[in-house]
Amino acid sequence: MNARAKRRILVTGGAGFIGSNFVHHWCKEYPDDRMVVLDALTYAGNYQNIAALEARENFRFVKGDICDRLLIDQLLAEEDINTVAHFAAESHVDRSILGPDAFIRTNVVGTFTLLEGFRAHWNARGRQEGVGAASRRHRFLHVSTDEVYGSLSAEDPAFTETTPYAPNSPYSASKAGSDHLARAYYHTYNLPTIITNCSNNYGAYHFPEKLIPLMCINILLGKPLPVYGDGQNVRDWLFVGDHCRALDVVINKGIPGETYNIGGNNEAKNIDLVNKLCELMNELAPDLPVRPAQKLITFVKDRPGHDRRYAINATKIKEELGWTPAQTLEGGLRTTIEWYLKNRDWWQPLLSEEYQNYYNQVYG
Repeated sequence: MNARAKRRILVTGGAGFIGSNFVHHWCKEYPDDRMVVLDALTYAGNYQNIAALEARENFRFVKGDICDRLLIDQLLAEEDINTVAHFAAESHVDRSILGPDAFIRTNVVGTFTLLEGFRAHWNARGRQEGVGAASRRHRFLHVSTDEVYGSLSAEDPAFTETTPYAPNSPYSASKAGSDHLARAYYHTYNLPTIITNCSNNYGAYHFPEKLIPLMCINILLGKPLPVYGDGQNVRDWLFVGDHCRALDVVINKGIPGETYNIGGNNEAKNIDLVNKLCELMNELAPDLPVRPAQKLITFVKDRPGHDRRYAINATKIKEELGWTPAQTLEGGLRTTIEWYLKNRDWWQPLLSEEYQNYYNQVYG
């Protein structure tokens, strides 16, 4: 199936951060494709992220749980889905430390439920079309994280697709489990699964608990900027628009059974990233309650199992599929800050009592 052929795509978690950015990307690039979004609209899923797309003839939103096998079977059959882009996940390390059970249910059981449903659907289509034709038409994209690989020292080479898994939090362990399931379904059942492992994303529609939106919003509110430990933890930052382009390429050109690492080539220490956000905020937001914003930086107790460094080697996807990131870190941060400045009506309602209770539990 080539990039110009129509797809009938089910996007799980399509009202979340990366998922909604992907949905907007796909609808823009492939307006003739059928787009079905499934999202449970838990705290991190926001219908407003995709509400503007509901008027499209080829768009459908369904509120539902990926652990609901009956619903999965129904959607796959009635929409004749040939492509699944699986984003739905519990994804925040701090929350996984406080309550790991939800991560096992959504990330492991939910992925298993989707794979089983898609396998039954794919087998049915294979009987009608011939197994070879069904394999060419169908794809199951499992979107995962670099955190499954564990932690790197400053001298270690970046993660590759063959780096052994060594997850260090309930979140990363649950994602590792879901990766193994997706891989096993290819090798056991020949299901056309593809796995991607990405570095830290940032951009529009990012829930306030994550580092970059947390810092942006706290600067705008004049609240402390909590930095874990000594602030020397290193992450590779990937602009979400670049990530969506990579996933597009993987769906259309990737090889079933393969894994592709997706990184931004933008390693930065947490404290350096926070200082850069402060510099940009000082420039872009003239009415800050505290200036310069750097005055708000506050070091807090490190979280348990905090990985020291992540870094992605994205050579494989570059050489085999022709994708490279286009956005620089400073350019991406500037674009992101400008979005948060223009969209206060989006993020202010998210600062609910539940969110405040969670924030106080994590940061004191």
